[in-house]
Amino acid sequence: MIGSQEIDEAAKRVFSHVRHTPVLDFDTAEAGLAGVVTLKLEMLQHTGSFKCRGAFNRLLSLPDIQACGVIAASGGNHGAAVAYAARRLGITAEIFVPEPTPAAKIARIRGFGGIVIVGGATYAEALEASREHQARTGAVEIHAYDDDAVIAGQGTVAREFEAQSPNLTHVLVATGGGGLIGGVAAWYASRAAVISVEPEGCPSLHDALAAGRPVASPVGGLAADSLGARKVGARMFAIARTRVAGAVLVSDAAILAAQRLLWNCCRLIVEPGGATALAGLLSGAFVPPQGARVGVVLCGANADPGPIGTSEAPT
Repeated sequence: MIGSQEIDEAAKRVFSHVRHTPVLDFDTAEAGLAGVVTLKLEMLQHTGSFKCRGAFNRLLSLPDIQACGVIAASGGNHGAAVAYAARRLGITAEIFVPEPTPAAKIARIRGFGGIVIVGGATYAEALEASREHQARTGAVEIHAYDDDAVIAGQGTVAREFEAQSPNLTHVLVATGGGGLIGGVAAWYASRAAVISVEPEGCPSLHDALAAGRPVASPVGGLAADSLGARKVGARMFAIARTRVAGAVLVSDAAILAAQRLLWNCCRLIVEPGGATALAGLLSGAFVPPQGARVGVVLCGANADPGPIGTSEAPT
C-alpha cells in the first residue's frame, strides 16, 4: 500500500514540474460559522487542478514512451493534466472524454496539445473506448485515479499542506474516483483525520465504505464532470477503508453556495468539484469537534466564472 516513502519519492520526481501552491487562513465568521479554516489553494496548480501532480509522477516513472505516446480517459481535468505533462515531456497524448464534458475543458485539453476523442455518454464509456484504442495502438494508459504512481503524485498535495500547516487535526477532501483522497490519506495516516466530501449525486466512496468494497454508484449533478466516477478505484479503497475517517454528502445548492462564498469573500474562482470539500463544512454535513483545526483542499478552478461572479453572497 502507498505510504510516505512513495509520496516522498513522487515529490522529488515532480518538484521542478509542479507549483508549490499557497495556503490561506479563512475566517468562517463570514459564512455565519465560528473559527478559522485553512484552505490549500491547489486550484492554482498548472492546468487549474491538482491532477498534474499525478500525471507528471506517472509519466516520469515510465521508460522512454515517445514512440507510442500515452492515452487517458477523463471528464476534463485529468485530460488537461496529462496533455500538459505530455507536452512538457515531448510525448503525444490522446484524451478520451464523455459527451457531457464542458466545452471549456475540451478547449483546455486541446490548448495543452492533447488530441481529444469523444468516447461515449459517460466517463465509464470513455474509459472503455480508450482501452480499446490503447490495445490497438500500444499507447500507455494513464488512469485518472486507479494507479499507484498517480495516487502517490496526488499525495504530494498533503505533503505540502502538512509542511505549511503542521497542526491540522482534520483535512476535508472532495472525492470522485479517489486518487486525491487516497494520496492525502496515505500521507497523513493517523496524524490528521481525513474526511471525504462528495456530492449527493456522486456518492462513490460513501457507498463503497458502506458496502465494504467499491460498488457502482449514481453519477449526476453539478460536479459530475470532475467528481463523477461511477466506482472508486481498488487501489485507493485499500487506503480509504483504514485511513479515511468519514465520508459525508452535500447538495448541489451547498456546493454552489461554497463557490459563491469563495468568490465574494476571497475573490477565488473554483469549479463545483473544487468547492465541494468546503461545502461539507459550510453546510454542516461535517461538524468539527471542539478545538479542531480544519484544513480544506480547494482542488480545481476550471469553471466558467460568469454564474459565480454575478451572484450575491449567500446569507
